[in-house]
Amino acid sequence: MADEVVEKDLPVFRRAQRKLRDVFEAGAAGRDADAVAELNGLLEAYPIQPRISGHKDDGPDWHMHVTSRGSSVSAEYLAGAAWGLAVWLCEFGSARFGVCADERCGNVYLDTSSNNCRRFCSERCATRSHVAAHRARKKAAVDESALAVAGV
Repeated sequence: MADEVVEKDLPVFRRAQRKLRDVFEAGAAGRDADAVAELNGLLEAYPIQPRISGHKDDGPDWHMHVTSRGSSVSAEYLAGAAWGLAVWLCEFGSARFGVCADERCGNVYLDTSSNNCRRFCSERCATRSHVAAHRARKKAAVDESALAVAGV
């Protein structure tokens, strides 16, 4: 789809980005009704019009599209995103929507862990956050020792 994006798709994606983030923030905060309201708004703005499609050149590789033929890239992508998140919320609940716990990151994720314990969007963020916390604890211990030696 990247080859088909046109300039008019970009502002649509930017506006929808905030709405999608609102879904994740509401879910992560336990505000189910807000997450559902945001998703319903997205489903209304980017309605699902499912159709089966295939590519004749490669044989019958039938697959689903969620918008009508000729829809913009942004409409097709956002309809799929809203539909997928709505199905996810109905299946697993909004508690599985997360915002990365690394304060320098801010990415969102869907928690696919077996016990709903994920806190970071990636292993990279988890490692970076844990290393920073370890260094902060180590520095605090050194500072505390220095104060004890100085008699403060």
